[in-house]
Amino acid sequence: MKIDLTETNSSKINAAMVQARRDIGTPAIGMVLTLVIVTDEENAYDALKSANDASHEHPSRIVVVIKRASRSPRSRRDARLDAEVRVGADSGSGETVVLRLHGELVDHAQSVVLPLLLPDAPVVVWWPDGAPADLAGDPLGTLGQRRISDTYSCEDPTRELSARGAAYAPGDTDLSWTRITPWRSMLAAALDQQQLSVTSATVEGEDENPSCELLAMWLADRLKVPVTRTLSAGPGLTAVRLSTKDGDIVLDRADGALATLCMPGQPDRAVALKRRDTAELLAEELRRLDPDNTYESALKFGVTKLQPPAPAKPEAPAKAEAEPKAEAKPEDPKPAAKPSKKSANK
Repeated sequence: MKIDLTETNSSKINAAMVQARRDIGTPAIGMVLTLVIVTDEENAYDALKSANDASHEHPSRIVVVIKRASRSPRSRRDARLDAEVRVGADSGSGETVVLRLHGELVDHAQSVVLPLLLPDAPVVVWWPDGAPADLAGDPLGTLGQRRISDTYSCEDPTRELSARGAAYAPGDTDLSWTRITPWRSMLAAALDQQQLSVTSATVEGEDENPSCELLAMWLADRLKVPVTRTLSAGPGLTAVRLSTKDGDIVLDRADGALATLCMPGQPDRAVALKRRDTAELLAEELRRLDPDNTYESALKFGVTKLQPPAPAKPEAPAKAEAEPKAEAKPEDPKPAAKPSKKSANK
C-alpha cells in the first residue's frame, strides 16, 4: 500500500502509517530499528531497494530523506514537505517513509525525522553517497547510534579516509570496510593455521579503491610490518601476499568470485570470495550496533603511513631487434693516379 502526502507534516505522516497498518490488518509494530537514509533523487531508488532487501533480516522502519535543491531564491524560502508512506509488500519486512524536503526545510531535516523514529529502538543513519566528513557532527548523524557511509563513492577516497580518521566518533563505519570482512577472516584463519611470523605484506587492487587501503592499514596496524600497495586492473581487491621466512601466504582473486589460497607446505585451495552487493553489506552492518574498535584502530593508523601504490609491472616486451648499425659511408673513390711523365710523352 502506498499513500502520497503533499505539503504535510510529521504528525500527519505518523497518522497515515497507523491507518495503513490497520487497513492491511497488521496493527502491531514488529520492527527492531529505524534506518534513516540520507540521499538524493539519483541514488534513492538503489538505496531503498538495498534497504528493503536488508529488512528481511532486520525488520525496520526506513525513513528516506531526499533534499530537493531549489532553483530560485523565492523557492528556497518556501519550506514544504512531501511524503510517501509504504507498508506491506511495498516496503520489505517493515514500513517505509520517503520524505522530500523543499526550501528552508532542507537545513532542518532532523526536526522532521525525529518524530518519525521508533520509540525505544536503535537508530542507524546511512549515507549511500555524499556523506559529510564528520558523521557524528551532522544534525542527522546525531540521531543515530551507528552511522554508515561509503568512501568508494567519493571522488578522492584516499583523502576521504584521512578526513574520516581525524573526525572519527564511536559508531562510525564504512561499507568499504565491510567489503573486506571475508578477506580479513580468511587471512586471520590462515595465520592461525601456520603460526608464522610475517615480515612484510603486499596488497594488490585497483586504483582509487578504499577497501584496498583499509585492508593494508589493518594489516600494518595488526602485524606491525611494512605494507606495500600495488595496482592492478581489478576488479576491486585482487591479491594479498604475506611474506614469511618459510614462504609466502598468498590469497589471490583474479576474477572477483573465486580465490586461491596458497600456503607454505600445503596444497593450493580454492575458496569462495565473491564480491557482495550493497544489500548484503548493509545487512552485515545492521547486525551489530556497538562501536567497531577494529575499524577505528585501522582507520586511525593513517593511510599516509602506507608505502605509496606501485604500478603493476608491465609485461616484458618482446626482444627488440638489434639496433641497426650506422650505415657505412661509401668509401671515397681513390683519386686516379697522375700519369707519369713517360706516359705523357708517349
